[in-house]
Amino acid sequence: MSSDINKNVFYQNIHQEIIDRCMEGDQKAQFQLYKLYYKAMFNTSLRIVNDTMEAEDIMQEAFLSAFEKIDTYERLVSFGAWLKRIVINKSLDHIKKRSLDLYSIDEISVDIPEESDETGDLDEMKFNIEDIRGAITRLPEKYRIVLSLYLIEGYDHDEISEILGINSSTSRSQLVRAKQRLINILAEDY
Repeated sequence: MSSDINKNVFYQNIHQEIIDRCMEGDQKAQFQLYKLYYKAMFNTSLRIVNDTMEAEDIMQEAFLSAFEKIDTYERLVSFGAWLKRIVINKSLDHIKKRSLDLYSIDEISVDIPEESDETGDLDEMKFNIEDIRGAITRLPEKYRIVLSLYLIEGYDHDEISEILGINSSTSRSQLVRAKQRLINILAEDY
């Protein structure tokens, strides 16, 4: 009986009235929704593509796509999570169009040290958020994307593997390499 109840449980969005009006084709509601979610979605795209102009273009495409298929939103997750998935997919599609092989095993040549005191000096260093953001933008794309999806967007390795079409073990190793490279960049700047 409890499974029947769960089938009818929908996510309660705080802006559900606006979403409903968007589903009816109300352009004013679409603009309201755009204003509510633009900044967060722009930042998500920017963390992936690492280019302000490209992120802006992707945002336009993502919102157009979302409004075109808003009737497919089933309220099983928050509207923001549904929209973020569109933005991430559009951002990744954009990177793929650049014809980059993000996950080429032949390209990986970074040694990952065991947990050691090699980075012990970092404990004494103080970094502000801008230092860390700057270092993240200097990571290779394959590392920056996994790091952003995991640490900033909150996806787990199974979700990342599904989004990127890689194994979850690849996602884990990319994250470890990204963290190590980030530490190296911060140490070099220090």
